[in-house]
Amino acid sequence: MAVTILGVGEGVFILALVWILTLLFGVLLSRASGPAKFSIVPLFFLALIITLVLVFFPRSSEVPSPVREVEIVDNFFIGRYVLLSLVSAVFLAAVFMLLPVHFLEPVYARALRMN
Repeated sequence: MAVTILGVGEGVFILALVWILTLLFGVLLSRASGPAKFSIVPLFFLALIITLVLVFFPRSSEVPSPVREVEIVDNFFIGRYVLLSLVSAVFLAAVFMLLPVHFLEPVYARALRMN
């Protein structure tokens, strides 16, 4: 669907710009002298042709296309569970490697004091 600004498409703004520029150049050329004054007529016809082309050959359809609901899909589903199982296995291995070190830590006897 085409982009809309203030509820109208960009074609309306292009048409407004074309006709504002045509009016501006028409006023400027009406002050000219000699044959330059008659160039207002081709300028008007050029703006008319641009307007007719934009009106009769629109780039997008008048009826907006139906909006599809966005479907969220987890593409990394299997990879996520493989990664979870790998991290779980590494965690369990680390815990079981730490337990013997913790429980089997040697306890040294204190030296008895002899008086």
